[in-house]
Amino acid sequence: MILGLKDVRKCAHNWKIFQSGAVPGRIVVPSEVSIRETRQIPFELDPPEHKHFRDLLNPWFKRPLEQGYINSLQQIIAELVDDVIHNGSTDIVSEFSLKLQSRALTLLLNVPYEESLVWINWGTHVFRSNESELDGEKAAILYDYIDNQIELAIKTPSDSLYSSLLNASIDGKKLSKEQIKGVMILTFAGGRDTVINAVTNTIAYFASQPSSLSRLRKEPEIIPRAVEELIRYFSPLTHMGRVVTQDTDVAQQGVTADSRISLCWASANRDASVFEQPNEVILDRKINPHVAFGFGPHNCLGATHARQIIKTLITTLTNKVDTIEVLSQQDNIEDWGAFQRKIGYEQLNAIFSPYR
Repeated sequence: MILGLKDVRKCAHNWKIFQSGAVPGRIVVPSEVSIRETRQIPFELDPPEHKHFRDLLNPWFKRPLEQGYINSLQQIIAELVDDVIHNGSTDIVSEFSLKLQSRALTLLLNVPYEESLVWINWGTHVFRSNESELDGEKAAILYDYIDNQIELAIKTPSDSLYSSLLNASIDGKKLSKEQIKGVMILTFAGGRDTVINAVTNTIAYFASQPSSLSRLRKEPEIIPRAVEELIRYFSPLTHMGRVVTQDTDVAQQGVTADSRISLCWASANRDASVFEQPNEVILDRKINPHVAFGFGPHNCLGATHARQIIKTLITTLTNKVDTIEVLSQQDNIEDWGAFQRKIGYEQLNAIFSPYR
């Protein structure tokens, strides 16, 4: 496990020695080789093939910067915040964050809003159940769903991401169904738990630090910095693996070919040699080279979407909510033996008091 920011960035940048395009499912932690054979694209590809897919997908995944997209996201979040204000005690995980993530995903995929009901019914995790860290049967629900959506897009073309991919070509060659499925699996799996945790953690933070919400209301110009700081501090994804292609040294340790290393984004984001007061949230932090969305050629394709969600959430909270009170909570603890980290909440019951 690579912990320091400098070493993490160095390894993430060096894709020739530290490979992403190994056997599908091998670089993720825990390994998913037992539950899937489909390669997640472009995440599990290395240059130059990675760049071809990245260039194809980037325009679509930059759409969250468009004003129409922003307006729709604002409406989704405003309605959810109003519901919490009206209903009183609400489980922020299942009744707010999951719904927000699912409804926002309809914007990213450009599919009917009603599809969010299907995804909400899946629960907060794609590959994990209460009994198992990796649940092949649950993952199969996602895979079968994507297969069906691809077939539907073939029969009835639309303006969705499915249809866009079916019409796309790389080097004059149409994408295969398996490649399209790989893109869609990554889109669903990569942006589900992470967004849910980021949203829930943000709300929990403002509940514990009510003066921060008040400050952002008075100083909206620092909201972009606050977004980056909260993402750094909570680091929704703890770490990601790479496969070593040759014997080498990493952080003064020898590693052998065909072994794995872990790039610990969460630790790198608390590196005291880089971040002043790393274990504190500084809303207007000016120097913030965090790696919460990864680093190098494989940085997160959905980062623009995630940033827009958190920015819009914070702006909406400052406009509509005075204080947030947590009534009860159940922490979500990630357990890797000697390494444990709170990544969010299994349950967070809270009340929003309206701002008048």
